[in-house]
Amino acid sequence: MSSNKERQTQVNGARRHFLGLAAASGAKVAALSALTATTVLPASIAQAIGIPWWKKGDQGGGNPMCFLLGTAITTPAGEIGIEHLKTGDLVTTVDGKAMDVKWIGRHIYKRNGASWPTGVLPIRVAKHAIDRQTPHKDLYVSPGHALLIDGVLIRAKDLVNGITIAPALPDDRKIIEYYHIVLDTHEAVLAEGLAAETFLLKDGNHETFTNFGEFARIHPAGKVSVMKPFAPIVGIDSGREHLKALISARFRRALQVREPARNTHRRIALRAESLIS
Repeated sequence: MSSNKERQTQVNGARRHFLGLAAASGAKVAALSALTATTVLPASIAQAIGIPWWKKGDQGGGNPMCFLLGTAITTPAGEIGIEHLKTGDLVTTVDGKAMDVKWIGRHIYKRNGASWPTGVLPIRVAKHAIDRQTPHKDLYVSPGHALLIDGVLIRAKDLVNGITIAPALPDDRKIIEYYHIVLDTHEAVLAEGLAAETFLLKDGNHETFTNFGEFARIHPAGKVSVMKPFAPIVGIDSGREHLKALISARFRRALQVREPARNTHRRIALRAESLIS
């Protein structure tokens, strides 16, 4: 009898914990939404609304996942702005390999209103936001672009703390250009000194890029293999997904997947607070 009461207490505790997370998640979404006015979103983003991130192709080309124009990428010849890279150029991966670029995907968005929608507005990872050396300059990536931190891939928007990592642009611009790197395999390269993923090719998701026609000409159908993730992809789910996990048979597994993202977010947020205190 006592064991049943004890088990019920644990369940109630878990429920309160996840309700708290749901409330916090809702507050975070509201805060981010306040940063931009509502505008018409590009089709690739509009179609993704309401679909869990792991089901909408978010790990490579959907909603978009790219580096902002001007981002410096490490190559064997030194750092080069991503917009200057082309097919056949070499880039350096985090494990020191020199790999040739198979294609550079490009997204171009034009602002229709007074401000940018949150799905397009880049996330700024401020200089030294991760540690005392990383990144060595402000890095701007799209919200869904994954960064390699603590051995796992975490989307930039899951690291937002409102201080050192937050939605922002380096200037007031009416056009946003994003670029992404396609290699033979899914890898991590150094962008402004911070490890960030290359494009995760799968199920024709390259067609979300503005210049997808180039890809078809360079790589005819059947010539490119679907890629496997370079490292585990983890995230902090929405409040709704937290609540669903309470009654899911995969509750324990889901909790284990989210924990690395939460721990990394907490560590970086504490660092951000220490920098302003």
